[in-house]
Amino acid sequence: MVDPKQEAITAGLRGAFWDADRPVPDDVKLSVHPLRTHDGATISGFFYARGDEKVAAVVMHPREHLVPFYLPAELTRQGIAVCLPTPRLIGNDIRLEHELAILDVAAAVSFLRVQGFEKILLVGNSGGGPLFAFYNQQALLAPEKRLTRTPAGKQVPLAEAEMIPPDGIVFVSAHLGQGRLLMNGVDPSVVDEQDPMSSDPALDPFSTANGFSGKGATYAPEFVARYRAAQIERVRRLDSHALEIVARRVAARKRIKEGGATPADRMEAAYTPIFPVWRTDADLRCWDLSIDPSDRKLGSLWGANPAVSNLGSIGFGRLCTADSWLSTWSGLSSNASMEKCAPAIEQPTLFIEYTGDASTFPEDTQAIFDWLGTSDKQRMKVAGDHHGRPIHEGDPNPRPLVGQRIGEWVAERFSEQSNSTLKEASHAD
Repeated sequence: MVDPKQEAITAGLRGAFWDADRPVPDDVKLSVHPLRTHDGATISGFFYARGDEKVAAVVMHPREHLVPFYLPAELTRQGIAVCLPTPRLIGNDIRLEHELAILDVAAAVSFLRVQGFEKILLVGNSGGGPLFAFYNQQALLAPEKRLTRTPAGKQVPLAEAEMIPPDGIVFVSAHLGQGRLLMNGVDPSVVDEQDPMSSDPALDPFSTANGFSGKGATYAPEFVARYRAAQIERVRRLDSHALEIVARRVAARKRIKEGGATPADRMEAAYTPIFPVWRTDADLRCWDLSIDPSDRKLGSLWGANPAVSNLGSIGFGRLCTADSWLSTWSGLSSNASMEKCAPAIEQPTLFIEYTGDASTFPEDTQAIFDWLGTSDKQRMKVAGDHHGRPIHEGDPNPRPLVGQRIGEWVAERFSEQSNSTLKEASHAD
């Protein structure tokens, strides 16, 4: 008997997909499962399946809810079951630590293994790419060799957690990592972190004197070099600020443990200040399209008005604690970067990039592909923006092509027996 409530939920999610004409197929059912992580958190696992699939994929982002997303619909059309775990901290930069986020990934992979799937894939889109690369790096290590602490020094139970390596990995519009993404976009002209309006004119990316205009920018190579060096220095200063906060907290806890602590020590031991990081949308490549040219349009992921995206309330890493800054948003301290983690990949890997992406650029994608440690890697370029939308009005929708290529790649890499359902679904579509 069909549960009318379940049907209503499924219909509602289908209606939320970006491509209304390509929803999850009618014979694919949705179920929602509580997934218990090793450290005691409970997340939700949205699970799409027909019931006879042999291959399943985890699709996840460290800080976004991906159920109303195009990839699950395209993957299920290819006969691949999909688990979409909701991260424990949706849209929350204040507490996001990647060393804990990979425990969410572990819970989803374990769920699929219990369901009996023969092959499990990680399909990492955008920030899900470096998240999965980090998970895979730790999963392939002997438990005693896994990380025991976050960059802020917090203990994490990775050694005791069940971390099942995937059978294959697919990256779709994956970037360098949350930290490197921000470091490439942070505005280094900020003089005082307490005053978001403070600015060094010699480093202002939106000054006409430095090459900016209302229709884009033309930056001199010398300016670009100074700017990028200053971006690293700003991140280094923010790291120092975060580490000072951590040191004060650790010192107070040590005094409490040794006895004789004052009331002020007890307050300091619990104090976790939240600090803003302004002006984080100033990647020169978004405004000067001649730098590492691609099919991208003028502007960043946040839009084409830098006055809004750079100084508005919404932006990458806008509100952080020391712990979340060091683990997630620092391009110097975060463990979740492609450069650090991609070399550990030994499984078959498919790397799909959009030629009009405004978050990862040709030099970045080449670097990521080169870092992939596996010898079994394939690369595909698709005309589209970061979200898989057509670059120009009237261009064909690139998303079905991406889904089809993933289906073909899975069929090529895994056994005929495991993929009979996948091939039938692909041909039927």
